[in-house]
Amino acid sequence: MNAWITDFINQFGYLAIAFLIALENVFPPLPSEIILTMSGFMTTTTSLSLIGVIIAATIGSLIGALILYVIGRQLTISRLERLLSHRLFKTLGFHQSDAQHAVNWFNRHGTGGILYGRCIPVIRSLISIPAGIAQTPLGKFCLLTTIGSAIWNTILVILGSIVGKSWNKIVIIFDEYTTVAIVIMAIAFLYLAYRWYQKRIKK
Repeated sequence: MNAWITDFINQFGYLAIAFLIALENVFPPLPSEIILTMSGFMTTTTSLSLIGVIIAATIGSLIGALILYVIGRQLTISRLERLLSHRLFKTLGFHQSDAQHAVNWFNRHGTGGILYGRCIPVIRSLISIPAGIAQTPLGKFCLLTTIGSAIWNTILVILGSIVGKSWNKIVIIFDEYTTVAIVIMAIAFLYLAYRWYQKRIKK
């Protein structure tokens, strides 16, 4: 994969970086850590500049996030309520009113997650969907996404340029960070699932 990414960036430059990062946002299994650190390293061996790579990556991040945001916008409150009225969800303890409650909660507390979530693996892509469902204003969504993405992209691109040919060591470090983040999210999910069982299903 690394050789293919390198050839693609060598051929199409900033456009390739923007495309790959947009694709990574929609399909998280394509790791941004590899794309960004490799691009950072390539600023030391090609005509690519640090600023150019960061801007291209941030544009790509915004495009990918907007795709998921638009998908989320299709999940309106009425559609979610119809979904939650299904027998399966009722068995799991859901109520139709949970859809509106979730949207209200996100509008009160979750919009900051659009900014911070851009620096957390997995969440950095998926946060765009609830933002769309909650009908977060487009301008606000774009601003928070751009800032959060720029921070993440800048860190990885600069690290890639600093370590040079050893950029893959940065990828290994961030892989460990991703693993820790996933473990923490899994523990949090299990805890919340247990609380949900106690409050909704068991009763």
